[in-house]
Amino acid sequence: MDQFDRAQEFEERDRRQALALHACRRRRGPSALVCRECGEPIPEARRLAVPGCVHCVHCAERLERTGGTRD
Repeated sequence: MDQFDRAQEFEERDRRQALALHACRRRRGPSALVCRECGEPIPEARRLAVPGCVHCVHCAERLERTGGTRD
């Protein structure tokens, strides 16, 4: 893996995170207390940083990677 591959991976990761953040911010209403996907509590810091979120960061990232599927 060369520097260009690493740069591309960083760019893709940053893009996924930005898209997930944007999607959560578009939602209306209060954040969920537990993740809709795994049932684990969503930390208060995430609920405050991403109002209206319904998934923990791990599930949100996985759903972004898989295009919203559970695989």
